[in-house]
Amino acid sequence: MSAAHAAEPAYGPELEGFDYPYPVQQYRFTSQGVPLHMAYMDVKPAQPNGRTVVLLHGKNFCAATWKSSIDALTKAGYRVVAPDQIGFCKSSKPEHYQYSFQQLAANTHALLASIGVRQATVMGHSTGGMLAVRYGLLYPEETEQLVLANPIGLEDWKALGVPALGVDKWYERELQTTADRIRAYEKATYYVNDWKPVYEPWVQMLAGLYRGPGKKLVAWNSALLYDMIYTQPVVYEFPLLKMPVLLLIGTKDNTAIGKDAAPAELRPKLGNYAALGKAAAKAIPHATLVEFDDMGHAPQMQDPARFHQALLTGLSKR
Repeated sequence: MSAAHAAEPAYGPELEGFDYPYPVQQYRFTSQGVPLHMAYMDVKPAQPNGRTVVLLHGKNFCAATWKSSIDALTKAGYRVVAPDQIGFCKSSKPEHYQYSFQQLAANTHALLASIGVRQATVMGHSTGGMLAVRYGLLYPEETEQLVLANPIGLEDWKALGVPALGVDKWYERELQTTADRIRAYEKATYYVNDWKPVYEPWVQMLAGLYRGPGKKLVAWNSALLYDMIYTQPVVYEFPLLKMPVLLLIGTKDNTAIGKDAAPAELRPKLGNYAALGKAAAKAIPHATLVEFDDMGHAPQMQDPARFHQALLTGLSKR
């Protein structure tokens, strides 16, 4: 972010006013009868190794939050493509869109085809992990490797008893978004109750969308996306993945969609990543599990050096 930004900025509905670390391009296409655009960064290394890594962001993240990963990967020779999915960040926020992981995967596949990427390693974090799994299932021959960094969807919350909120309730909740709420949630879930100033720009990135003129449209798309996440589990299809899968898991993570709305006795049983990572590694045929026992939901941001050392090692062993 530039120094011109205020401490509590307001951004446009497509994150206008927030600076990304690399040039942003737009992939324009029509989906479900609506003209849309997908923002993305396509960062090429100085010394290419011939491989491309596609970075899929999480629900409360954007392509910009991958900055340290982009830097580490391009330094190691990888071309990196980091899109903002439809409904997020600098991409379109349609008034009406049937969100599905299949649709988002198809959008991403079309974007990659448009820039000549036919084979890639696909890395997803958080909700992006669910999307990466769906992408690998839909396009197995074009997916060299999957990397799942603290993916959500390692359990089926609705089957476990988390109540369905529905889009309207999610919308009401999203309209209450503030920087303080975002910060408190991220401190407890992402960073194991530790907070560093380097995390604050990402709080303001999200909160700025809800201070801006597009607040209602941003909240509506967020509600649709939460409903997609809740209703479209991928955990049952882990055994169908054909490619090597690298699981990078901060075991202090406790993320579970809708956990705060679940019965009190159920909440402590949800989001147990120390167990969920091991169960996923067992269910996925060609999985390698790397655990970070002192990290939470965002290990790539909590300890970038250690995370990226493990990532680059795992990519070299595919």
